[in-house]
Amino acid sequence: MIIDIHGHLSPPEAAQRFPMPPSLTDVDGMLTARAEAGIDLTIIGSPVGAGAMARVPGVDNFAQPRDRLRRFHDWMSGLIASFPDQLRGYVYANPFGDDDHLDGVRETLADPGFVGLITPSSVHGELLGSPRADSFFALAAEAGVPVLVHAPAEPIGTEQVDEIGFVEQIGRFGDVTMGMAMVAFAGWLDKYPDLRLIGATGGGALALLPERLQTAARPRPWGGGAPPGGATPSPASGRPPADPVAALQRMYVDTSPFSAAHLALNAEVLGPERMLFGTDSPPISVPLKEFRHMIEKLPLDKASQQLILGGNAEALFDLRSRP
Repeated sequence: MIIDIHGHLSPPEAAQRFPMPPSLTDVDGMLTARAEAGIDLTIIGSPVGAGAMARVPGVDNFAQPRDRLRRFHDWMSGLIASFPDQLRGYVYANPFGDDDHLDGVRETLADPGFVGLITPSSVHGELLGSPRADSFFALAAEAGVPVLVHAPAEPIGTEQVDEIGFVEQIGRFGDVTMGMAMVAFAGWLDKYPDLRLIGATGGGALALLPERLQTAARPRPWGGGAPPGGATPSPASGRPPADPVAALQRMYVDTSPFSAAHLALNAEVLGPERMLFGTDSPPISVPLKEFRHMIEKLPLDKASQQLILGGNAEALFDLRSRP
């Protein structure tokens, strides 16, 4: 079974309000392309909820009322119910959302068509190490569902960048890198051991960071003497993380970067058991078969390749026990 854990679709009315590729509303085209590529199941979601995945003046993706998000998830639930053999969904969650927002997330997760959460790697420049993310991570751990950490529409550092191609391909990649690295550094996986986090876009540059995370967490001399404990406290817990490299190695990544070198490095550093087939399609227009071929060309045995293509996702999302 081949499972794509990173796809997107949007309701038709969203295309009337926000700029977006036509492929995001072409449900039939999306399903046809997947059948032709041999992809059996796709998990879809939106890292902006009912908002815009492009800079739109006057639109704040993180100020969406609960009723608007309910309508968006109702549309997605209906779509999944229409194609139960081909689709599952993520519930959008703002990691810094208030109690009312998180209550809505819990309510939506009760629908069996939703098998995980999708959340942005930063919010208005604030990374996931912020103590304000505690309630979200507690919810995710309690619910026992995977979380796809996806770049926001406006990644950190691109506020003055007008070239959308740069924002999409470079800025968002960097945002996921920082978001996931901060999760490891902040100690969330120590506080909530049941968290299952997936870095979109191959986790950004996570596979390059073990030594840097280790160095960042070491005690260092301070001008007026070291702070209590001898190291910089982590934002999440108020104490240094026990081992950010160990936390990093407990994370998962998808295969959407479409880079043989990137995939090979993730397989070497994280291991094939931490990789999940994902295409980011729609809107990515690379032929879906090419994503499969890239996995099949990795210097891994067939069993490891099959774990990436579907076995890991089937276990992580507990798809066998779900209707």
